[in-house]
Amino acid sequence: MPIFNEGHTRVIDANPGFGLRLIGLAIAAFLVVILLFSSVAKVGTGHVGVLTLFGRVTGEMLPEGIHLINPLKTNNEMSIQTQSLKESASVPSSEGLVMNLDTSLIYHVDPTKAAEVYQKIGQSYEERLIEPNLRAAIRESTASHSANALYTGEREMVAKQIQDQLVSLLGQRGFIVESILLRDIQLPATLKASIESKQQAEQEALAMNFRLQKETQEAQRKRIEAAGIRDFQQIVAQGISPALLEWKGIEATENLAKSSNSKVVVIGNSKNGLPLILGQ
Repeated sequence: MPIFNEGHTRVIDANPGFGLRLIGLAIAAFLVVILLFSSVAKVGTGHVGVLTLFGRVTGEMLPEGIHLINPLKTNNEMSIQTQSLKESASVPSSEGLVMNLDTSLIYHVDPTKAAEVYQKIGQSYEERLIEPNLRAAIRESTASHSANALYTGEREMVAKQIQDQLVSLLGQRGFIVESILLRDIQLPATLKASIESKQQAEQEALAMNFRLQKETQEAQRKRIEAAGIRDFQQIVAQGISPALLEWKGIEATENLAKSSNSKVVVIGNSKNGLPLILGQ
């Protein structure tokens, strides 16, 4: 119904349905935009997405990248990158001595079990599961070795024992143990000094044994050399006769006589008949 005002005519549409439709379309468009954004899930590099619906883990996992999902579902990212946990603990040896051991655990979440980890342990798995098990494994392994062995030559054996135990404990919970590193072992000062003194004495003993072996070998070499010279002299002595010596003397005299150097040769030595060379 048109409305007239002071000689001017202005027509106002009194149909309120059009405005309501515009408001409804705007709300619908806004909801569509929200749903579109809620349907897009982004999973970062080195992570997997664990989907939950109203707080319940669905078991679905998303790899890296962008995905379209049910807008009612929530994407929870779990890192599957390699992680390092450093642990410094006071641990006992087989003798009951307490020493400080610095250890590093290298591990990562098994991508195929990320949903199980998220559901049963949560994202605080390091402080809830990894660290307590690492401490227990370290104590159990060091308690079966002496402090001297740990300080000198059995680190690799201890590290392998810790790793084997953690592989068994953590593997079934959805974690892959890559390696165990024993960074440093700190013994009590008195024990450390005792071990180092013992090692120094052992090194000196080894050096002395080496020198004795070398001298023994040298003496053996000299004995063999002397025996060879003795045998040679015996063989030569058996083959030398007075006639051979006279013959060699004659040959030497002939060679001297043929030489161009000046000399005086007297024939007729009274002892063996060989010429005498008086001067050159």
